[in-house]
Amino acid sequence: MSAAPELISPRSPRVSAARRLARRNFRGKERLFLAEGPQAVREAAAHHVDGAATLVELFATVEAAERYADIVGEARTVGARVHLADEDVIADISTTVTPQGLVGICRFLDTPFEEILAARPRLVAVLAHVRDPGNAGTVLRCADAAGAEAVVLTDASVDLYNPKAVRASVGSLFHLPVAVGVPVEAAVRGLKDAGVRILAADGAGEDDLDDELDKGTMGGPTAWVFGNEAWGLPEETRALADAVVRVPIHGKAESLNLATAAAVCLYASARAQRASGGCRSVTDS
Repeated sequence: MSAAPELISPRSPRVSAARRLARRNFRGKERLFLAEGPQAVREAAAHHVDGAATLVELFATVEAAERYADIVGEARTVGARVHLADEDVIADISTTVTPQGLVGICRFLDTPFEEILAARPRLVAVLAHVRDPGNAGTVLRCADAAGAEAVVLTDASVDLYNPKAVRASVGSLFHLPVAVGVPVEAAVRGLKDAGVRILAADGAGEDDLDDELDKGTMGGPTAWVFGNEAWGLPEETRALADAVVRVPIHGKAESLNLATAAAVCLYASARAQRASGGCRSVTDS
């Protein structure tokens, strides 16, 4: 009869160190963040930065380790330390109400803005003054789904590695380059110099998204700038854009929330950029 697996102690320094990563100052100091749940951990295990595995440590309940044996095996393959833990330990580390039994510790993975510009991106989402981590993560997910090549979080936006932002990205954080802490003026200037047209998304914009599509002006490299959830984009940021565009409201809704508007705008650009060859999935070979 095999012995029961040894569980990490709740008093272990490793558990204490993981718990502290829920706080921004500790994340910044250690340059580590939490990725919770099987989807995020799976993506983290497959991700590398400069040849180094992004996932460095994994805490798992015995049940989760059995259910997601492939993920735990991949974590071990890339050199991550794997700790089996009881549910109380996972709940102590996790920032969710109902943990899924897997919590990974990952290296920071943001990309220098200069590298994003050097790659000559065709579709970019710029989050300026976005403060809600759930919205930031959801916009990142929308950008990934629409085939954007990069996301930029300005210095006035939320922390990319906030656990709620990481969860809301549903793994997309590991799929595309993200630059952080870029002043909005520098972001716009750099993108313009790289030949990217700047469109500011604003409910009070002078230009209508449908009109932009009808005019055929959206097929080139484009960066969408999205503003704060409550008060949108300040006038000085709007003034930096080549056009300020509103999503038309055809029904009686007062407005669209940030993530929904971002999805509409990004997919409009993605469709326009693919128009010459027809609309196709980015997964097509």
